[in-house]
Amino acid sequence: MENVGIYTPPQKAGAVSGGSSASFQPSLSVSDLEVTPSAQDKLHEIISQTDEDVSAIRIYISGGGCGGLSYGMTFTDEKSDFDTSLQFDGFKILVDVVALNYLKGAQIDYIQEVGRERFVFNNVFAETGGSGVCGGCGAAGGGGCG
Repeated sequence: MENVGIYTPPQKAGAVSGGSSASFQPSLSVSDLEVTPSAQDKLHEIISQTDEDVSAIRIYISGGGCGGLSYGMTFTDEKSDFDTSLQFDGFKILVDVVALNYLKGAQIDYIQEVGRERFVFNNVFAETGGSGVCGGCGAAGGGGCG
């Protein structure tokens, strides 16, 4: 795996490049993380009902190992130097660069079914490959580890 999770700070204007063509981009694009119209509508609705101090929705990852990664969202009013952002009408999404390595190419959707509404993260690991689970416990290809 190539340098997953390693942060390289942005160079100051006029600074000599260390030969690396990759640089930190503080803004996301829809090719990095797609948010469907139904998810945008619901996120806008939710954030408009929160305190005035909330300025963004943070997308995060947690866990790992045999159980795979978990994806979630929370409200935030702070942006760190390691965050990338995607602006929408009425709210913005923040993703730190480590989480972005696992979310690049993913889609966030909002699904309404009878008696159940939820956000789903589709196509995670789209560019890096992998399913978020290991094969050691028989969970590869779907399912979980008990």
